[in-house]
Amino acid sequence: MIFFLPLIAAIVGWLLNSLAVALLFRPYTPVRLGFFTIQGIFPKRQAQLANNLGALVGKQLFSFDDIKSKLTDPEKIKNIIPLVEAHLDTFLREKLPKAMPVLSMFIGDSIVNQIKTHLVAELDTLFPLMIGQYLDNVQQELDLEKIVSQKIAGISSDKLEAITNNLLGKELQGFRLLGAISGLITGLIAMGISFL
Repeated sequence: MIFFLPLIAAIVGWLLNSLAVALLFRPYTPVRLGFFTIQGIFPKRQAQLANNLGALVGKQLFSFDDIKSKLTDPEKIKNIIPLVEAHLDTFLREKLPKAMPVLSMFIGDSIVNQIKTHLVAELDTLFPLMIGQYLDNVQQELDLEKIVSQKIAGISSDKLEAITNNLLGKELQGFRLLGAISGLITGLIAMGISFL
């Protein structure tokens, strides 16, 4: 019987570590076992975790200033100017004469090109200001911390378990195996001590 001690200890170690992994997410509703109440760590602390992660994302990982500087960068603005020019050309050559037929008598290619050149130069300086103002308004209206907190609070424990198993499946399996190995070693030590 004593020779089965390492095997039994390995099985117990495997089962205990498997239970520890399962308790991260399940049971969602608390289970009462005598004096103990067992509830999954994530469901029990989901609201606190959601608030902490929301604060982390809202204050440290996400910066409207970074986004604003990237979107108002003159190089980025230059990339959209050809699109603006094409729309202006279509507007000045086709839409404006249809809307105001009298103007079509006075607007020729040289006038269209001059207007387009001046408008594009003006828009080149106006776009960064418009984008900056738009982002300032969005920043005032958008509470990123609250949005992230609500999203995390809304994740079901089943979905979080599936995500964790996808991301950390090998590590969790290794943790279970570590329980079996530590149980086996403990059983071998206990067997060795019993022989002495």
